[in-house]
Amino acid sequence: MKHIYKAGKQPDAPTLLLLHGTGGTENDLIGLAEMIAPGAAILGVRGNVSENGMPRFFRRLAEGVFDEEDLIVRTAELGAFIDAAAVEYGFDRSNVYALGYSNGANIAASLMFHQADVFKGAILHHPMVPLRGLTLPNLKGLPVFIGAGENDPIVPRRETEELASLLSGAGADVHMHWERQGHQLTRTEAEAAAAWYKSQAY
Repeated sequence: MKHIYKAGKQPDAPTLLLLHGTGGTENDLIGLAEMIAPGAAILGVRGNVSENGMPRFFRRLAEGVFDEEDLIVRTAELGAFIDAAAVEYGFDRSNVYALGYSNGANIAASLMFHQADVFKGAILHHPMVPLRGLTLPNLKGLPVFIGAGENDPIVPRRETEELASLLSGAGADVHMHWERQGHQLTRTEAEAAAAWYKSQAY
């Protein structure tokens, strides 16, 4: 997968896996990552799916309607890529935080739905429920930050709350942060994610 890797200045800090929104690239969330976790290693990944020329991590049938078969395949593909990247770049595979926005947050959530130890923690900006009808793995103690919009036109509040409930039900320690700026990722939301991240005893 097309990607960028930047080694961190803090060897014990998590590596941040950056997962962009629709139409983004592997560079989109670098500034956000540096704000949230200064000095951490960064692995920015570009989605392998193109929707009218816009990179995505998996196909969708319509706005908010996922191609579930493709999502499952792409989730496995991304998981295998992270494993390979850890070997190539020498970072600790067991110490990776996901940092995703929108489509990127959705595939990060899908990874957590499929694999208990895929992340040490996750920051999900404006995610949706990736799949329904799954029995989630044991996510006991997994720290998850969810940033969402009370008036998000793409992700209804009930959708965000359902995702939080599913993750919490599997044992994750979910922290919710609400804004009223639609689907936008605002500075105040980013600052809240940074404060939450700093509070984690990684």
